[in-house]
Order: sequence, then C-alpha cells, then structure tokens
Amino acid sequence: MTEASERFARMHAALRDRICLLDYTPGTRLSEAELATEFKTSRTPVRRVLARLEDEGLVQTRHGIGTIVTDANIRTMAQTYELRMELAQLAGQLSPRPVRPADLQRLDALCRQTEALVIRPDPRAFAVLNMHLHQFLTSLTSNAALCQVSDRLYYQTARIWLLAIPDLDLLSEVQIFAAEIWQIHTALSTGDLRAVGLLRRAHISMSFKRLGGF
Repeated sequence: MTEASERFARMHAALRDRICLLDYTPGTRLSEAELATEFKTSRTPVRRVLARLEDEGLVQTRHGIGTIVTDANIRTMAQTYELRMELAQLAGQLSPRPVRPADLQRLDALCRQTEALVIRPDPRAFAVLNMHLHQFLTSLTSNAALCQVSDRLYYQTARIWLLAIPDLDLLSEVQIFAAEIWQIHTALSTGDLRAVGLLRRAHISMSFKRLGGF
C-alpha cells in the first residue's frame, strides 16, 4: 500500500468511526477545509474520503449546504440486518482461516474488557467493544469480498444501538454481550468457526429484535 493509500485509509477509518460512535451526530455538517487542516492534507483527499463515506450511506452531499452526516433508523434497516445475519453465518463457512494462538489472545482481551464494562457500563465504550468484536470476527475469514460487504453493512447500522440506548437497559445489554463473547470464545477454542458464525448470526437477530425490529 502506498503512503497516499495509507493516509486515505486512516482518514476514512477515523471519520467513519466518529460517525458510528456519534462523535458526529446525524445532521452534523463536515467541513472540507477544517478536515484538511486537521489531517494536514489538501482538500482533494478529503473530498475522496467524503465521497466514499457518501457511497457507504454515512454522509450526504446537499447542494448549497455541504456534506451532512445521515440519520440511521431501525425501521429502514430491516433488510440490512437480515443480510448481516446471513453474512455472519457465511463468515464461518467461506474461506475460514486456521485459528491461531494470537486470535485467542485477542479474544481474551475483549473478554476482559467486557467484564470490566459489566462493572461500570458506558455506552460509548460498549459501542467501541462491539466494533472491535466485528473487526475481530471479520478477520477470521480470508474471503476479501465477504469482508468488504460485511464491513459496509456493519458500519451502516453501527449507530442505531447508540441512538436507541435511552430506551434500553444498558447493563442488560452489556451482560448479553459478555455472554456472546464467552460463547464465541468456547467455539473458537475448539476451532469451530461454523459455530462462531451461527452464534454471531443469532446474536445479531436477537439484538435487532430488542431494538424493535422484525
């Protein structure tokens, strides 16, 4: 990867995460000039990043206004969640790679962080852990196309939980997540990636149900 490509990837990931973690709430206007100054680059790379975010459904360019962070609504995301569930299951079947000791160590770290979160629940920290779990599970397949589509759909829906948190029981959600992590750990310890995919599919379905979907 070239230096320009790496810089583009870092900027894209940073802005995407800010949107998904509600650092940029729906309706926020993103200034090309301000972003160019922050990332110490010209406005041309910023425009490219914003164009990609628009293609991913996270921002929208409005004539005379600029680039605005889009909203995320559970009622409009039912089909996206349905596809996410199927892709989660496929991740355990299509081109799974061998489980390495480093994978279990990485999952151990997520388990410890989740246990700490049960003691002191925090919505943003929980959202970050969810993001890290998605990234970890995606890394278990070598199917690049599957990873790309899974990422796109995940980040389209990632904000919904944070937007819905006032209507949810945060501690209960964290405890459910902790149970999921340990179930995945048990399956991964035996090298059963098919079971990992099925577990993730089930938890996505139950999460969407609790959010009021289906």
